[in-house]
Amino acid sequence: MSKLTGYIGTYTNGESEGIYSFELDTVKGRIEDIKVVAKLDNPTYLCFSEDHEHLYSVIKEGEFGGIAAFSVDHSSGQLQRINAKVSAGSPPCHVSIDKEEKLVFTTNYHKGTVESYIVNSESGEIKDLAGVAHHEGHGPDPRQEKAHTHFAGMTPDGKHLAVVELGCDLIITYSVADNGELTAMNRMETAPGSGPRHLAFHPKDPSMAYVMTEFSSEVIVLTYDDSNGSFRVKQTIKTIPEDFIENNQGSAIHVSSDGRFVYAGNRGHNSIAIFKVDEETGKISLVDRVSTEGDWPRDFVIDPTEAFIVATNQNSSNLTLYSRNSETGMLELLQKDIKVPNPVCVKF
Repeated sequence: MSKLTGYIGTYTNGESEGIYSFELDTVKGRIEDIKVVAKLDNPTYLCFSEDHEHLYSVIKEGEFGGIAAFSVDHSSGQLQRINAKVSAGSPPCHVSIDKEEKLVFTTNYHKGTVESYIVNSESGEIKDLAGVAHHEGHGPDPRQEKAHTHFAGMTPDGKHLAVVELGCDLIITYSVADNGELTAMNRMETAPGSGPRHLAFHPKDPSMAYVMTEFSSEVIVLTYDDSNGSFRVKQTIKTIPEDFIENNQGSAIHVSSDGRFVYAGNRGHNSIAIFKVDEETGKISLVDRVSTEGDWPRDFVIDPTEAFIVATNQNSSNLTLYSRNSETGMLELLQKDIKVPNPVCVKF
């Protein structure tokens, strides 16, 4: 396909009206036709079902927060709301779905919880809250005064839910019952004050995973044991230059589908760090860092053709488009100053 549709989650405390869409012209190498496709408050993080028929979004409704389900009109790109599940308090910061579209998982930074919801795979409707786990603890950084759960995603084997706990410096693994109940299986401590934020598995080797830390600005290379859901640290490597002493907070992490390159976002240094993966060991080495041409890159995404990367600069309200060399992993700037108010994440 010469044109791909992307969806942008945003913060609506400025000019944003909700979820936006855009067209990526893969022939021209340009982003065009940005428009609002669903009006709602703070749809900061999004995920698609495996067949791309349904989209799930974080949502804020007054003093309540939760998740909403939408059906996708593939002719117009518009989103039609199906339903939402909300509860009192702050909304989640992350949402993900299992491959069978049976369960949706959310993590709540403010509440320190991970939750699972049953979904109807045919209609996309979010059904009942099925499981919830509350985290307790803290870390040495002043921002780690309590648990701040930041990410949850199913492991490639489909056996476990990997949860990243930023406030307590933990990677916690849960078993997930068919009815959505969560049972803690294993926990791994990261370095005190590192603030782990997001996790991505190696797409070709499910025994390898990569974690981005928010406070220490590092990628942690992990080995994963599917027999018990345990993780072990194999390597830790900085994402910013050693001489960069200004405020930096790590953001997103993504791996190319061939498993050869890991990309990590830096808010403050305002860059994407590019790492090459050693095919024998799974360890990584720095290739380059590329400016995001804006302020506070909250997330970025590799497009389905993997010939492009789109970054979201939250504070400067712009997207940046790069071409990606699949052999070297390098990024070349194609387009910046693509105006979108307070963008957070992008999904194709």
